[in-house]
Amino acid sequence: MTSCHVADDPIKKVAIFGGTHGNELTGVFLVKHWLENGTEIQRTGLEVKPFITNPRAVKKCTRYVDCDLNRVFDPENLGKKMSEDLPYEVRRAQEINHLFGPKDSEDSYDIIFDLHNTTSNMGCTLILEDSRNDFLIQMFHYIKMSLAPLPCYVYLIEHPSLKYATTRSIAKYAVGIEVGPQPQGVLRADILDQMRKMIKHALDFIHNFNEGKEFPPCAIEVYKIMEKVDYPRNKCGEIAAIIHPKLQDQDWKPLHPGDPVFLTLDGKTIPLGGDCTVYPVFVNEAAYYEKKEAFAKTTKVTLSAESICSSLH
Repeated sequence: MTSCHVADDPIKKVAIFGGTHGNELTGVFLVKHWLENGTEIQRTGLEVKPFITNPRAVKKCTRYVDCDLNRVFDPENLGKKMSEDLPYEVRRAQEINHLFGPKDSEDSYDIIFDLHNTTSNMGCTLILEDSRNDFLIQMFHYIKMSLAPLPCYVYLIEHPSLKYATTRSIAKYAVGIEVGPQPQGVLRADILDQMRKMIKHALDFIHNFNEGKEFPPCAIEVYKIMEKVDYPRNKCGEIAAIIHPKLQDQDWKPLHPGDPVFLTLDGKTIPLGGDCTVYPVFVNEAAYYEKKEAFAKTTKVTLSAESICSSLH
């Protein structure tokens, strides 16, 4: 009889995705390395599969070919009849769902780590999709503690209208890993090292869990998405102001009402409105210009998890 509150089945199948966006090179290079030599990601009793998710975009070193692969894992796209007329990424999503899913089924992979880079100054970031998942909160707590004193932030994208159907969402436990700043199509040794450590600590956590280690109750600070903010635009829909120098590179830092947010070319400062302090993330992210997102506002919340252990022990 186990004493811990949440007893889960041992983790058996883990995938590490790189190249969901073909110009975010850290994940691409790590996954290609692990496909050649996966010694560092092997753990006893665990199947760990490195996988290049969008090979055509990787070959072209572009974010995607037809549409964003990280937005199409919804029932409508996954259920479409396979044909050559479908966008490449929708066809690819169906293939990935077949290999690692099906989504929302008992047969799906236990965990998918999806590796991303951002041009924003976000450091090591873990992306959480479910605020009530004790297992993931415990894992994120373990990774944060293991990386310390290097900061590791948790971005909670749970939202009724802003949550999107991610590539990793076909697994029982979806983990987004975002490390920056790094330009698109570029590699940086420090960013690569940080992402590599995040995966190491995550796999160590899974190994410890499978071996019967009990993780006591814990709490983590997370940044929960509130809304996405577009750039100011002129009547033609073109960008009319840029991120203010005082906001640039200030991801995760408190942004107060009245603080500078945008700057027009004729020198006018546009301040933050509203009446509450927010925490900006994905500030001036290159890939989000097409999504009309200058940054996202978040609020800081604390999530707690009960103690967990493997049900085998």
